[in-house]
Amino acid sequence: MIPQSFEYHVPRTLEEASRLAAQFGADGKFLAGGHSLIPMMKLRLAAPKHLIDLTCLRDLAYIREEGEHVRIGALTTHFRIESSALLKEKCPLLPETAREIGDVQVRNRGTIGGNLAHSDPAADWPAAVLALEAELRAVSPRGERGMAAKDFFVDLMTTALASDEVLVEIKVPQLGHGTGAAYAKLHHPASGYAMVGVAAVIALRDNGAVERAAVGITGVGPKAYRAFAVETALHGKPATQAHLNAAAAHAAEGVDVNADLYASAEYRSHLARVYTRRALEAAVKRARAAATA
Repeated sequence: MIPQSFEYHVPRTLEEASRLAAQFGADGKFLAGGHSLIPMMKLRLAAPKHLIDLTCLRDLAYIREEGEHVRIGALTTHFRIESSALLKEKCPLLPETAREIGDVQVRNRGTIGGNLAHSDPAADWPAAVLALEAELRAVSPRGERGMAAKDFFVDLMTTALASDEVLVEIKVPQLGHGTGAAYAKLHHPASGYAMVGVAAVIALRDNGAVERAAVGITGVGPKAYRAFAVETALHGKPATQAHLNAAAAHAAEGVDVNADLYASAEYRSHLARVYTRRALEAAVKRARAAATA
C-alpha cells in the first residue's frame, strides 16, 4: 500500500528537530532508519501529517567510552554496534543482540534509537537495555532529561518520551569482573522479530552465588519488561542448574501474554521459560569465565 500524504522535513540541527517536534506535536513523527515506521505507514497503521527525518544529525551516531560506562548515540546503526570492538570488550551483550536483528540490510540502516523509541513489543533492543539497566537521554525545547530503561517502556508502542522530545543517547554500564551477559531469541520465521527474546546479566560472588541478576524479556507481553520474579528467585543462591531452572519458571509471571496465529499465550509462556533458562545458562557460563580471566 501507499502511505497517506505527509509533509517531509529535514532538520540540520538537534535544536531544529526538537523545535519541529514541539510545533507539530502528535501530528509529527521522527524518522531514523525507517524500518519500523515506514512499514506501518505503508499499511496505514500510522499516518503522521509531518515526517521529521533525523538522518542529517550525524553527531548522534557514535560509540564512546566514558569512565565505567559506554555512551551510544541514538542514530548509531545496528551494524556499527554489532561490529564495535569497544562494545565487544566492554559490553558484549550489545553486539550479540545486534547480530539477532533482522538481516544485513536492516542492520546497516536501522538505528538503536529508532528501535527503542518505536517500542515494538517484539523488538530486540528493549530487552537488552532493560537487562543492562541503561539510562536513556532525551532533549526537548525544555532541556535535557535522563530516564531509566525500566521507566521508559510504558505500553504497546508507547514510551515515556514526550511528543517534542528527541531520544539522543543510550548510556550503558561496562560489564565488570565476574559478570556475564547473554541474549537468547526465537525469531519469527517471516518477520525476524522476536517471538521471545531474553537478555540476562548475571554477576557472581567469589563463592559462586548470584550477587545480581537482571533479566529483560521482549516478544511476550504488550511491552518489553524486567522479569523481577526471575531475578528475585536467583539472588543470593548458587548458580546451579536446578536454581536456574526454578528461576526461569517465573519468566512470564504476572504478564498479559501475547497470542497470535504463530503462538498461543500458553505456548509463548512456555517459550519464555525455555529461552530465559538458555539466556541464564549462557550468562552464568560467561560470568564464571570472566571471574577467572
